[in-house]
Amino acid sequence: MELSKKMGLLLGPLAFLILINLPMELVSEKGDAVIAVAVWMLVWWITEAVSISVTALLPLLLLPILKILPIADVGANYGSPIVFLFFGGFVMALALEKVNLHRRIALNIIRLTGTTPNKVILGFMIATATLSMWISNTASTVVMLPIALSVINLLIDDEDGFTKNDQNFALSVMLGIAFSANAGGIATVIGTPPNSVLIGLLENEYNTEISFLKWMTLGLPFSVVMIGVCYLVLVKWMYPNRDLTFNASKEVIDNELKKLGPTSGKEKMVLIIFGITVFLWIFRTLINALFPALRLTDTMISIFAAVALFAIPYNLKKGDFIIYWRDTSKLAWGILILFGGGLALAQGMSSSGIVDLVANAIAQSEISILFTAALLIFLMLFMTELMSNVALVAVLAPVVAGIALGLEIPILYLLIPVTIASSCAFMLPMATPPNAIVFASGYIKIAQMARVGVILNLIAVGLLILVFQFVIPLLF
Repeated sequence: MELSKKMGLLLGPLAFLILINLPMELVSEKGDAVIAVAVWMLVWWITEAVSISVTALLPLLLLPILKILPIADVGANYGSPIVFLFFGGFVMALALEKVNLHRRIALNIIRLTGTTPNKVILGFMIATATLSMWISNTASTVVMLPIALSVINLLIDDEDGFTKNDQNFALSVMLGIAFSANAGGIATVIGTPPNSVLIGLLENEYNTEISFLKWMTLGLPFSVVMIGVCYLVLVKWMYPNRDLTFNASKEVIDNELKKLGPTSGKEKMVLIIFGITVFLWIFRTLINALFPALRLTDTMISIFAAVALFAIPYNLKKGDFIIYWRDTSKLAWGILILFGGGLALAQGMSSSGIVDLVANAIAQSEISILFTAALLIFLMLFMTELMSNVALVAVLAPVVAGIALGLEIPILYLLIPVTIASSCAFMLPMATPPNAIVFASGYIKIAQMARVGVILNLIAVGLLILVFQFVIPLLF
């Protein structure tokens, strides 16, 4: 076990005990207890002394013991509608992966974009981002990596060997896949966990709903712009591959598609259910206006997709279904617990008066709204390089909400750009699973990733400040 993990394992509960037994009150008796729980969780999340999902169970144990909230109230957070919205999304992703439809979609996108070096890079980025909107960014990166390696191997084996241009191409493909996996998830509610943590917090604590479509009106354009910026910075500025030509990449893509064979009946069935689900998510408000008795929610639509994939038989005579419950052993159950833990901690902060205290402190200060927003976006984006973005949003979102109340601006104005910032970690391999996966390919050095990543991080901060100032007031 690493030293940092050993230290974290001891420091977490030790910090909790010190804070809980301080002779003077920092906030209030309940407020101090919640701060102590949050610090324990933060230490374990940062050091990853135990699984981040295990840490997320602490509120279920500590908040009732400390008499902050009854266990039924804390437990309700772990069964929040948002948890089930993501569960349905996970099941849908599981089906896409099981029938290999995600791979077919990715290969066809790459084939459509063309086979010149820069177009191949763009194709990989668009394909990865498209997958990341619907399946986990880790899964989308894992799908794209072997295809990318096949193309890179063609350059290594060609007549002139692995030249500087070839190396720049390999770097751009690898970094492009990681960065577009991170940015692609921003586009939808289920694309990346921080989005769902925010939406759960808004529904649970502030009775505010952001629909699937409403999120996409902001998330999708931002995602497209960010991926475009990543592409231009990689191929036009940092790692250009001038005069590089190769035609064999088309053969690789065609061969990979041939291996998949013709579209199977199961793939078509998953595609139909997937299409109906996305249609319902996008047009839910209109459907509810036409049929008020339905009262459809995004979570209900997500569960419909999950139930359909489990229950609609592909072949009734043989008892053959798309997915079975045993397939859910691959489901990211830990992320669902993480959502619950984050929502429970937020409820504890709200009920103990911490959020009100932050709001009052900010209200009495003379800080500029724009400066505060810029600072919060900057801090969130660079902190997420070092710790789990879901854990970070879970801890900081309630505090940011308090700051927004203190500044007397709608909480969405601050919470949305700060949450999006948590998915813009481009600098370090340990920041996100896609960064780590492509770094492990051996074609990237930490310095190379950091060199381009710090530029993209700063551009992302600038874009999010513009979103805060000009875009969000128009949409929300």
